[in-house]
Amino acid sequence: MRPEILNPLFTEIDSLEGVGPKLKKPLAKLWLERVRDVLYHLPERFVTRRAVQDLDDAHVGEQVVVALTTMEHRSPRNPGRGPYRVLTQDAQGNVCTLTYFGRASYTAKKQLPVGETRWVAGRLDQYDQMLQIVHPDHVAEKSADAMGKMVEPIYRLAEGLTQPRIGSFVEQALARAPELPEWIEPTTLKREGWPSWREALALAHQGENEKARDRLAYDELFANALALLLVRQSNRARKGQSLQGDDSLRGKLQLPFPLTGAQERSIAEITGDMAQASPMLRLLQGDVGAGKTVVALEAMLVAVEAGAQAALLAPTELLARQHLESLRNLSASTGVEIALLTGRYKGRARESILMGLLDGSIDIVVGTHAIFQQTVNYKNLGLVVIDEQHRFGVSQRLLLTQKGKVTPHTLAMTATPIPRTLVLANHGEMEVSRLDELPPGRQAIDTRVLPLDRLEDIAAAVGRHVTSGQQAYWVCPMVRGTESENEDLAAAEARYAALKERFGDDVVLVHGQLAPELKDAGMARFASGGAKILVATTVIEVGVDVPNATLMVIEQAERFGLAQLHQLRGRVGRGAEKSTCLLLRGNELSETGKKRLELMKSSQDGFELAEEDLRLRGGGELLGTRQSGDEGFNIASLEQVTRLIDTANNDAKLLVENEGGLEGSGRGEAARTVLYLLERDWGVQTLRGG
Repeated sequence: MRPEILNPLFTEIDSLEGVGPKLKKPLAKLWLERVRDVLYHLPERFVTRRAVQDLDDAHVGEQVVVALTTMEHRSPRNPGRGPYRVLTQDAQGNVCTLTYFGRASYTAKKQLPVGETRWVAGRLDQYDQMLQIVHPDHVAEKSADAMGKMVEPIYRLAEGLTQPRIGSFVEQALARAPELPEWIEPTTLKREGWPSWREALALAHQGENEKARDRLAYDELFANALALLLVRQSNRARKGQSLQGDDSLRGKLQLPFPLTGAQERSIAEITGDMAQASPMLRLLQGDVGAGKTVVALEAMLVAVEAGAQAALLAPTELLARQHLESLRNLSASTGVEIALLTGRYKGRARESILMGLLDGSIDIVVGTHAIFQQTVNYKNLGLVVIDEQHRFGVSQRLLLTQKGKVTPHTLAMTATPIPRTLVLANHGEMEVSRLDELPPGRQAIDTRVLPLDRLEDIAAAVGRHVTSGQQAYWVCPMVRGTESENEDLAAAEARYAALKERFGDDVVLVHGQLAPELKDAGMARFASGGAKILVATTVIEVGVDVPNATLMVIEQAERFGLAQLHQLRGRVGRGAEKSTCLLLRGNELSETGKKRLELMKSSQDGFELAEEDLRLRGGGELLGTRQSGDEGFNIASLEQVTRLIDTANNDAKLLVENEGGLEGSGRGEAARTVLYLLERDWGVQTLRGG
């Protein structure tokens, strides 16, 4: 059970003053649903202002606080169309225009009465040789109120929210934060000079404070390391079953290609684990096209040879169907019985599959979450394969292994190469196998970088491509949960409309906001060849296999990370034909953006690109992946993970050695508190007595 001391932090966000039904939706877009979420909604940056006696002492472009006296209000000639201006002057008579647009003019009339002096905070600009402040951040009657805004946090917003509103919610949440028992090892705390948890939160919201930020990042890494350690410890203590094959099925396999050295090595590692009595927990990392499916099939056949069953879990129905087709084709000579089970199966069809799993006549089942529903029972489930495991958090992965009479072996797979640091941070409970070798004969994808203003030429090239009988992807950027999300969706829909006008019904649109059945239908139409051009957001980056698709166009490629670009590029080059990837860039590229696109041109090695992506993104970017099932990191930056992960892992090991099951008082109790606070309580659930 969650420690009682945390209950005030897990109350709904509408318990905060000012949060009504209207604000709950935009707050939810930022994943702010409880009081604790507000505490951890840390500022993206801080605005630092300088108080000046008069404008002679200020510079254009500077954030200032200055006393200004209102001289005149000027409404636009055409109401509602032009800016509303307030003419003011400082103590020396320097004139400064305060400029407002839209409904903000009503606020200006109230805040700035003629002849009165107010303290104004904002960015000083110049327009038409005149000093101006556009939409002042603050207007205060007293200097003390303005001086309180010298350093101001800037939070990530969603439509309908403002900085003052978020600031108010943070203030209320901080007031509810209790003093918690200390979970950090005392020597670590002293050596780093970190504040207490409560103090660190307050400092992190008040201004740039590296020690406070590091403390909070460390808490997250420590909780994660501890939970993973408890999972691994619990797994070793569980009863599994030793599965040793006799080659009766694998010997009949007639693969159309020889296995690579990396595939043979990975198969040996996996089958070695499966032969042990304790359940396997292994991650299979493969680059795009490295042949994970064959490795998974070999493992599943070992399970069947040993008298057990295997289940393969895919994140979507489309991917499940693709796996079914691939596995049936590859294993046709073995005679194993492979079935598909998804949420769409009803009535007799579903009953037939359930009976086959229960009586053992089905050897391998492929499906979505439906294969682990309560009503689904197995005769002897020996192996669970989880494809694209990053879509499922550790807590979900644990649930999937509770279906067998004894704990089944688990093989998690990902086609997203993960830097070594992040493997340790996110998958510390697993052993790791790497497919870092591509099958011989796989062609490199011709990758080019082109300016976005050559759109007409590119559309014509797509037309020629489709006319020749091949298919193409056109990917538009879309970042979920941001202020630009609606604009991104509109841009994707506009691109679809333009291409549809040109190519007619050959074009289909798929994006993340579509209902799952519509998304699957669009993807299936493209996969079957019914549509020639798929316009999509990044929902296609993983797992889609259409060998006839040989052209990938990625719009505003500079907005994507390297790993994401590599995954998208990997959707083509899956057949015999030569494939091309066109990276369309905007006119204004950052140095990082340029470097990313250069690396994409020069390298097709996913592991190399993953390491470079980590290096390029640096300290400022968060590892939060809450859009998927992965718990991810929502506080720690990449730089902090790299710097603090070893200490967090060592402290977690030391704690488990000293405190065992975290029962008792002291640090054990404190550790349980941080696991619940940072929602790694799946680690606690693995302990006896939960």
